[in-house]
Amino acid sequence: MGHLGSANPPSEISKKQAEARLVAAQQRLLRLRLLLGGQIGEKRIGPPLCVVFEGWDASGKGGAIKRLVAPLDPRHVRVSQFAAPTYDEKRHHFLQRFWNVLPGNGGMSVLDRSWYGRVLVERVEGFATQEQWTRAYDEIAEFERTLAAEGMILIKFWMHVSEDEQLERFESRRTDPLRSWKLTDEDWRNREKRAEYEAAVEEMIDRTDRPKARWTVIAGNNKPHARLAVAEHVCHLLETRLAKRGYDLSAADQDGGPHD
Repeated sequence: MGHLGSANPPSEISKKQAEARLVAAQQRLLRLRLLLGGQIGEKRIGPPLCVVFEGWDASGKGGAIKRLVAPLDPRHVRVSQFAAPTYDEKRHHFLQRFWNVLPGNGGMSVLDRSWYGRVLVERVEGFATQEQWTRAYDEIAEFERTLAAEGMILIKFWMHVSEDEQLERFESRRTDPLRSWKLTDEDWRNREKRAEYEAAVEEMIDRTDRPKARWTVIAGNNKPHARLAVAEHVCHLLETRLAKRGYDLSAADQDGGPHD
């Protein structure tokens, strides 16, 4: 079945119920974020939180990120998107360009694509040599181990959609003048290599899924359920990690409504 086949299907709830639970999760995350930043509760700065999104083209990464950060003050979270490295970035080690966007203590960063490009698109498209992308698994694992050792809470998502669902979303984008810019010739070319990308994704998860840097595969065919799954998982993992570090979560349990 592989890692991609292990994604839990959406629970049997309606779209309306999923949206209501999403709102609750968003408010929960808001309070946890304020606790992390020392704005409520014990007023001590918590560990950095970094949420990494990878996934198929048109898999819903942008929509999930938008819902995840929607209730948060823009001063308290940074969203960074990564495309192909620039000429100057290629002069450095491939991990160098990611350091500056990582959160400090009490901070939160969300990455729309990440260092995993080395073992995905750069591997499949031949932008990295076999020696480079093969070596990258250990480099990435050590990089994440170092971040975790310094206290960072690292959450990694793979947004998974079926081949048929992806095609439907491509066609929908192509005919929508306000979203057609999202669809490129590269997206179509990548789709033709889906089998190669699936093999790369399976190996990526297999070799970089570690106790403090776990991968979570999100079944993304149903957008409302996928967005809910992302938000609830972030809340659950953040609560678990903070509790293990001795944080009093009672301040985050108080339902004070939205905060300015």
